Amino acid sequence: MTSQADPKVSPVRVAVVQFEPRVGVENLKANALAVEQRLTSAADAGAGLIVLPELATTGYVFESREEAYAHAEAVPDGPTVESFARIAAARNVYIVGCVAERDGVTLYDTAVLVGPEGYIGRYRKTHLWNTEKLWFTPGDEGFSVFDTKIGRIGMLVCWDIWFPETARIVAQMGADIICVPTGWVWTPPPLYDASGVCMAAYLTITAAHANNVFIATADRIGQERGAGFMGNSLIAGTNGWPIDRIAGPDEDTVIYADIDLTAARTAPIWNQLNDLHRDRRTDLYDQMLGYGDRAPLPR
Repeated sequence: MTSQADPKVSPVRVAVVQFEPRVGVENLKANALAVEQRLTSAADAGAGLIVLPELATTGYVFESREEAYAHAEAVPDGPTVESFARIAAARNVYIVGCVAERDGVTLYDTAVLVGPEGYIGRYRKTHLWNTEKLWFTPGDEGFSVFDTKIGRIGMLVCWDIWFPETARIVAQMGADIICVPTGWVWTPPPLYDASGVCMAAYLTITAAHANNVFIATADRIGQERGAGFMGNSLIAGTNGWPIDRIAGPDEDTVIYADIDLTAARTAPIWNQLNDLHRDRRTDLYDQMLGYGDRAPLPR
């Protein structure tokens, strides 16, 4: 284990982007330009890992299956992933984005990871929210954690963070950080507490704390076809507390955190007698909660 006096093993500046994309094929070019500008700005600020909101290049509230198809593209061969890969290679950064993926006649809400070396992998959203169920199919490839030069990166999407099993499984698979493109919509009031923080932000904080893993959530803002979005993008440390700050509900902004990414692998040791992961009663319940697509990695 390294001490606080030791140099960082995997230093990286993480950035989560918060802005307002617009739905409609007539807005695709403007959304793509807005995303590229923010990716470039974050890279200029030293970011090595940048997370974008859910469906940042297409907007979110589709009105029909036909419209959803019109916004969809192949992964990894579509124009959005190709643009992410071009920027990642030019700026030596890793990017987590989210697109409407078309695979044959099937649509998925898909997070993608690209890096300086190109396309790395995808995660198809497991839990679908509201009208997403009318055009998207639930993810069929399970959960994934990808080894990169900066550390192990896992991905979830939006509504997934409400399900404790998702972050638990991805953390048990060895993720150093879980990146979560989100489009948190307004829910029944109260939308925020007195400090201006929404429930989804607290769920992110809780998942990071309960799993001793970094979590970076990038939400969008604004209103779209009657749906409002929460903002509150944040980067949670392995202790759960937000690093830097939680973005405001209406801010067009980027939040940064300078972290030692693989520090998540030693974070579970809290004191002389307690280690969160080793304290789990895997004699009573399965370590991977019955998930069998990938074996756990030691932390």
